[in-house]
Amino acid sequence: MKSIAVFCGANRGIYPYFAEAAAELGRLLAQRGIHVLFGGGSVGLMGVLADAVLANGGHITGVITDQLHALERSHKGVKEMLVVESMAERRTLLIKGTDGVIALPGGYGTLDELFEALTLAQLHQYRKPIGLLNVNGYYDPLFQMLDRMTETGFLKAQNRLLCTTASRADELLEKMARYEFDAASKWP
Repeated sequence: MKSIAVFCGANRGIYPYFAEAAAELGRLLAQRGIHVLFGGGSVGLMGVLADAVLANGGHITGVITDQLHALERSHKGVKEMLVVESMAERRTLLIKGTDGVIALPGGYGTLDELFEALTLAQLHQYRKPIGLLNVNGYYDPLFQMLDRMTETGFLKAQNRLLCTTASRADELLEKMARYEFDAASKWP
């Protein structure tokens, strides 16, 4: 994998292990020479991730809306910052040409980006791994909901498998490196 989009919160969360996981992921991506694309922010887990990538000599690109950029929320240390008009344009640019995406804990924006990628994967328009870093069980309720969607016939079992998950960044990256898109699976 040469490039990965990372979706994560503009907040740090109330527990220090969220920021620790973001820093560890940033460090590992930089050390492995993987180009990181992220939401461009200087705050929350976005800022922690970017700081870790930069501190470890990594290559990082931010994609931020003009509204957030005008509020001076963009990370000053990130030299490559793309400023776009809308969140829809931001989502598109974040995953375009990447070799995978990873979602750290976050809120509405993170889930919006995650489900955009999953929807594109379900439609065979994005054929790369989508990983969730399940820090301290953060995404467990989401997995229960995805299972419920499958059990009740709203999500096909093959599409439920589009999420790769692990509780540690190194384990998630290894799983994603082994991922193969099942092009033979029935669509949709």
